[in-house]
Amino acid sequence: MKHDIQRVPYGYEPPAAERKGTLVFYDSFERITDQELELAAQTAADRKFTKLVLYPLHEETVRRMSKEPVQAFYKREDRLHEWKREQGRSFITVESLEGKRKKYTPLDSALRHISTVYPSPYFLYLTPETANQFASYSSFEEWIVKIRLILSAAPAYVHPRLEKFRHRWDVAGEDREE
Repeated sequence: MKHDIQRVPYGYEPPAAERKGTLVFYDSFERITDQELELAAQTAADRKFTKLVLYPLHEETVRRMSKEPVQAFYKREDRLHEWKREQGRSFITVESLEGKRKKYTPLDSALRHISTVYPSPYFLYLTPETANQFASYSSFEEWIVKIRLILSAAPAYVHPRLEKFRHRWDVAGEDREE
């Protein structure tokens, strides 16, 4: 194997990567509109994330989380793929783990999968309802120190654990303190 020798001036440091991290939109995508998807994509672009991962939930996962009826997984996934093609942005990915498993996938398993496949740091993009559900899980405090949350809108009601970790989440579109 041929080795190419590269010469760099003394003290050279490669430029820091401008984009970093992964924004994961974790939702059933049953009631999410194209405008809300566009807001998520704009948030990912504004905050310079490497990837925007759209993570649709399987029907069994939605049934256990919220008991509301949803369309078949493949229909919601096809809609996301179609929206992604229309956008033409290369940093958007539709995660298919739940489609492969074809059964209930706990949030812990989903987050472990995401942390092995995508670059860190990790941000979850959630609706206020999903954020409150996540805060009600026993593993919330274990995960909130490893990830940050971005809520799609300001919540009307804030779960006590979510309020306790207020410094670990913010709302998309609001000015942040840098």
